[in-house]
Amino acid sequence: MPPLLLDTHAAVWFIEDIPLARAATDAINAASGNGTPLLVSPITAFEIGQLASRGRIDLSAAPHRWFAGLLATPGIQLAELSPEILIAASFLPGTPPRDPMDRILLATARDLAATLVTRDRAMLAYGETGNVSVLGC
Repeated sequence: MPPLLLDTHAAVWFIEDIPLARAATDAINAASGNGTPLLVSPITAFEIGQLASRGRIDLSAAPHRWFAGLLATPGIQLAELSPEILIAASFLPGTPPRDPMDRILLATARDLAATLVTRDRAMLAYGETGNVSVLGC
């Protein structure tokens, strides 16, 4: 099973115990059961901070503590965010979403051969092109 990369909302819903789609829940449980990493991008820390500062998300802790708690969750690992991934985000094949954070998550998933767990329609549509593995949550 390939690693799973949780997009920002998937990470929030997972940690805050908000129900995910059945397929995503099954994949996360299977990954946890067999030691497959659940990855979170460092860009998620930035997005959490942005969402909290704009009042668009209500977390169970201050953003920095919330993110630290996320990383302390068994099975969760911080994905690498290398300069190569950041550059690759500018050169994704096909017609990727325009949002830079989405592009970074997509490039990360491609680089790590991971399945991106997301509910974002643009990223799901991009995944349908076969350029990256995605799983709706």
